[in-house]
Amino acid sequence: MPTHTRTSAAVRLENVSKSFGSTTVLHGIDLALEPGELVCLLGPSGCGKTTALRCIAGLEEVSAGRVVIGEDDVTRVPVNRRDIGMVFQQYSLFPHLSVARNVEFGLGMRRVPKSERVTRVAEMLDIVGLADLAERYPNELSGGQQQRVALARALVTRPRALLLDEPLSALDAKVRVRLREQIRAIQTELGITTVFVTHDQEEALAIADRVAVMDGGRIAQLGTPEDLYRRPATSFVADFVGLSNQLDGRLEGDLVRLRGGLVPLVDAEAGASPPGHGVQVTAYVRPEHVELIAQHGGGALGEHEAVVLSSGFLGPIRRTVVQFSDGTELAAQHAAELHFCAGDRVEVRFAQVPVTVAPR
Repeated sequence: MPTHTRTSAAVRLENVSKSFGSTTVLHGIDLALEPGELVCLLGPSGCGKTTALRCIAGLEEVSAGRVVIGEDDVTRVPVNRRDIGMVFQQYSLFPHLSVARNVEFGLGMRRVPKSERVTRVAEMLDIVGLADLAERYPNELSGGQQQRVALARALVTRPRALLLDEPLSALDAKVRVRLREQIRAIQTELGITTVFVTHDQEEALAIADRVAVMDGGRIAQLGTPEDLYRRPATSFVADFVGLSNQLDGRLEGDLVRLRGGLVPLVDAEAGASPPGHGVQVTAYVRPEHVELIAQHGGGALGEHEAVVLSSGFLGPIRRTVVQFSDGTELAAQHAAELHFCAGDRVEVRFAQVPVTVAPR
């Protein structure tokens, strides 16, 4: 058994800013992770998520603010003394070393006794499911196997926190799904505080305890995957996380009128209060909150009626796109058993689920 253990630590960014010359990439970021929590930094390219991760790692020096791991202010501490594990897009395995020796490398640098190194490497390879490949070399492994070696190497030193920078982006879709589930299972088993950077919203929603959606070097919203999806605080979050229809609407108190129907508003947890009564807004409506009802007959389309443009089969569901008389298009997601054809006339109804709005 190992002679000592590490415990996961809280990780905090306190009013962290980062500038490169005259360009500010992070604008006073505040983020706190509880011990053992997995938080994803999610956002489009250039939003600052990787820079934030690199500031935690010590690979970038912050321009202002503090980085705290556990009770230690590590803002000016070199990366090799922060007691963290890191896994990046490129696996960076040593091609001339076996799987076991790649995993062992960090322990050797820390002068861990040989007998303990052997035990800990065997334990970690068992955890990541590679015990039977210990003597193989990186070029004999698949991409997913190489990434698990990189994960084992990062974890074998028992760091206080684990940082993952888009670790699955180089893998094909099926391998990504399988490996993200394995990473989550391992992270949960070990209880290690983890920051996971990704631009893939499905990935973030699937594995995170909380997600920080970043936009322009700021955190637009921090919350559970369910909160982000069901109650987006800003139009950016509503548009970026999941699929949303953007519809013209008009505020009526705490409701928004859409195509003749009234839908409640999300109580935004961040940003400005909703504009006043009668204001024209853009409402963000999820496709699964749109109901289509087949209609018969002709004549002019009513405000809440539309014509089907297309309907695609997606396994357990279908996604149907309709068009109103003014040219506005709308996507609805529904059971696969409900089948519409191009040209069908439908009535459109909206579920009484709160929506996010933005002034037009």
